[in-house]
Amino acid sequence: MTKGLIHHIELYVSDLQRSKTFWGWFLTWLGYEVYQQWPKGISWKLGECYIVFVQVEERFLDIPYHRCRAGLNHLAFHVETQEQVDQLTEELKKRGVRPLYEEKHPYAGGPNHYAVYFEDPDRIKVEAVAATSKGTLLK
Repeated sequence: MTKGLIHHIELYVSDLQRSKTFWGWFLTWLGYEVYQQWPKGISWKLGECYIVFVQVEERFLDIPYHRCRAGLNHLAFHVETQEQVDQLTEELKKRGVRPLYEEKHPYAGGPNHYAVYFEDPDRIKVEAVAATSKGTLLK
């Protein structure tokens, strides 16, 4: 049954090449595969859901995105284990991406929420959270 599941998410980005580089390694690491490509966009697909990135038109670049305004705050992705969160955290650091809330990492979302938070090139917050079972973290 697919009723209610997200079909796709489309994000307009300020620099398509920069976003392709950033999101490409992350989405591939999660198991997504390139789905569609055209001069002003690209999408990655996992199962029945895909994420689309489109170059924003020049005339709209003067109003930068901010997650605290009305609209999208962040995208959160499942990972299977705490170790995967830790691996991702190290990979982010190697790529020069500073995890958010470092003073509370990996429990910035609470004592039963093992995750890493970071921002994409347009400052969209991204979260990768380890699977939980009845409020207990899986190892």
